[in-house]
Amino acid sequence: MDDKQIFLSTDLAHRLAAIDIGSNSVRLMVADPLRGGSYRILDEEREPTRLGRTLSSTGTLDPQAVELTLAALRRFKQIAAGYQVAELKTIATCAVREAVNGPEFCRRVKDEVGIDVEVISSDLEAHLAFYSVQRAFDLTGKNVVVADIGGGSTEIVLASGNVIESIASTSLGAVRLTEIYGNGPGMVGEDYEHMVESIDRTLKKQAQREFFAPHLLIGSGGTFTSMAEMMMASRKQVGLPTRGYLLSRAEVSHMLDRLRKMPLKARRQVPGLAPDRADIIVAGIAVVDRLMRRFNVNLLQVHSRGVRDGLLLTMIDNTLGVPSANPADREAAISRFAAACTGEYELAHGRQVARLAGRIFEQMAERFRLNPDDRALLEAAARLQDVGYLINYDQHHKHSYHLILNSRLAGFRPRELELIANIARYHRGARPKQKHANFRQLSPDDQQRVEQLAAILRLAGGLDRSHSQQVKDVTLQPSPHSAKQMELLVHADFNPEVDLWGARRRTKLFKRVFGIKLSVECTAHDHSTIEESPPAPGSPSADLKAKAHADTTGAFSNGTKHDSVFGNGKSRNGHARKSGRDQRNLGR
Repeated sequence: MDDKQIFLSTDLAHRLAAIDIGSNSVRLMVADPLRGGSYRILDEEREPTRLGRTLSSTGTLDPQAVELTLAALRRFKQIAAGYQVAELKTIATCAVREAVNGPEFCRRVKDEVGIDVEVISSDLEAHLAFYSVQRAFDLTGKNVVVADIGGGSTEIVLASGNVIESIASTSLGAVRLTEIYGNGPGMVGEDYEHMVESIDRTLKKQAQREFFAPHLLIGSGGTFTSMAEMMMASRKQVGLPTRGYLLSRAEVSHMLDRLRKMPLKARRQVPGLAPDRADIIVAGIAVVDRLMRRFNVNLLQVHSRGVRDGLLLTMIDNTLGVPSANPADREAAISRFAAACTGEYELAHGRQVARLAGRIFEQMAERFRLNPDDRALLEAAARLQDVGYLINYDQHHKHSYHLILNSRLAGFRPRELELIANIARYHRGARPKQKHANFRQLSPDDQQRVEQLAAILRLAGGLDRSHSQQVKDVTLQPSPHSAKQMELLVHADFNPEVDLWGARRRTKLFKRVFGIKLSVECTAHDHSTIEESPPAPGSPSADLKAKAHADTTGAFSNGTKHDSVFGNGKSRNGHARKSGRDQRNLGR
């Protein structure tokens, strides 16, 4: 295969370079984009400048480290120019982000080197690290913890398959911990114990593990690659790549115990460990060890790339073209994400709820002065309300919030995703409350929008309680009996008994938010004469109707609980659930 078949065409291809200014080192990568969104590395360079070595004690970047970093950036710029790169992107992470003199450092880089530095957020840093992992490993069917350990911080991502559940940014950097607790003889005694206690406190506070049982820890950053190289050296494994290398928790603990008991001079002689990392390796591995204990993970997989790789991949994506805010792009992104989380079965239900929610919205918009643009957010939330099934059925609305918030769906801005996530969060369960952090951090106007749209979404969700898409349309009209009442007329070919029941049970939030009492009625004059819909034998909707009609007069009048329609202790997408309480309740 010749180069014309491998590389992008001349009018599309352009050489890229990425610089990552970290707390421990500055790194450069020069690459050519390849077909399929990958790249070929042309050159790499690393300079351990320790920019964040005094951050904990002074809150500023070390002056000597600043000069070393500026000198390294000048060299890196010249290297990139030698390769005639068309685009050079430079990012800075924890040290520059936190330092009081961080903005001054960026100004000097601009004035003295001629490079614009983008100081990225911890959230974006975590996303870049995860994107790198996502492109390197097959995560299908796996719950994973992805940890990127740097000099000043550790970003932790909890993910199910290719979907991020949550992100935590901690101050557990290898350089920072070494500055605080040292790297000498104290690592055998009290200093080490105090460091471990501090790591455990931080992880307990910031790295939540509720409902999450990961299969393995995937680690990126110099700490992890050093661990792989040391282990390979001890086993005489020559020439093997560090990417994908596996270590057990016992091996990690043993390595930590051995290294912390060594004097610094002896650590510098350890095969596989770079001498300039010998002073911070104990702190780095201590974070790994406590992470594995925190999440009860017995297997570590090493990723040889990280944030810089994620940055390059993102640059290539932008070169090839990424989805815009075009409705078609949004639709495709929503469908892919929903299918990945809930399976194909739930897609029809999501579309039905979105369609009915949109119909209710358009009939309410003028009277209640709803923002027309909010209809798209409501319909997106309806399509994605159940993505939390990916984690667990119980509390799935809360999982849906985190998954949507971290999804980075094409065509949606971050603020829009935050609103969609909140609307989906309240499609069931408790009403929006100020004690909920996700709701409290919204502006008063956005809180009102979430309340209104969540009230509509709950009602629309009830109208497909049977998951059989029987309701054809709805008409919302004033009640002839009172100005504070409205009637929701439900149109269907067959008697949607379960859906009527589901909607009637979900009017409470609607009344609270809009100040309107809502009655839900079928348009037929005589419900008893309407033919029941004949669902396919053995289908979930057939099972549900069989249960519903087992005791028509009792079950729907007193809220009697029934066994799960799935009957296998799992949620619709096959994931085991923690408790059967909500699953047994027809009125989820």
